[in-house]
Amino acid sequence: MIPLKEIKFVLLDMDGTLLDKYFDDYFWEHLVPEKYAEKHKITFGKAKEELLSKYKAHEGTLNWTDIDFWSRELDLDIPALKEQIKHLIEVHPHVEDFLKMLKKYKKKVYMVTNAHYKVLDIKLKNTEIGKYFDKCITSFEIGYPKEMVEFWEKTEKILKFDKEKTLFIDDTAEILRTAKNFGIKYLLLKTRANSKKQAQKYAKKYDKPINDFPVLKDFKELLIQDR
Repeated sequence: MIPLKEIKFVLLDMDGTLLDKYFDDYFWEHLVPEKYAEKHKITFGKAKEELLSKYKAHEGTLNWTDIDFWSRELDLDIPALKEQIKHLIEVHPHVEDFLKMLKKYKKKVYMVTNAHYKVLDIKLKNTEIGKYFDKCITSFEIGYPKEMVEFWEKTEKILKFDKEKTLFIDDTAEILRTAKNFGIKYLLLKTRANSKKQAQKYAKKYDKPINDFPVLKDFKELLIQDR
């Protein structure tokens, strides 16, 4: 149980946590390989193989979510391609109810994301969650990805949150480990980041605590405490 009464600051990841990761997975695993294959006159399978190798080389770095970097690297207009499928951007169930509850109880609510600021802009324009945040912090503003402790050191100075009274929710265990090492007291691992993936797959992998982090399958679990 998360003691919301004791928590004054809530830090929330965006992709996979608040927003359905189906948009991002479809974009990078299907649309980009399709366009890359067309450009280089190769098969979709070959394109996907090449791209997954390129993605992996930059995982956990600022390049990983830098759409300007990928536009240059792949010679594709990544922001324009994202605009093409923006209708696929969806907020996870009960997220808005949770955000409304936090504002009702006057919590300080911050978004902390590795997403590029251009992607953040696209997603906030296509959802109605931006109004609930006191501030949005991107790794590009900070200069470090959330996987690095330097991100948290700089973010703490900007947001002035109290680590002992802070809840952080993310869908990536590695990022939660860094936040834990930094000293943030309350941590939750958001599972079922992509709603289109088979529930059974998730059940086997995620329904038990992972790396000592309690899991959050649906934000309605946190709403029970508002009764």
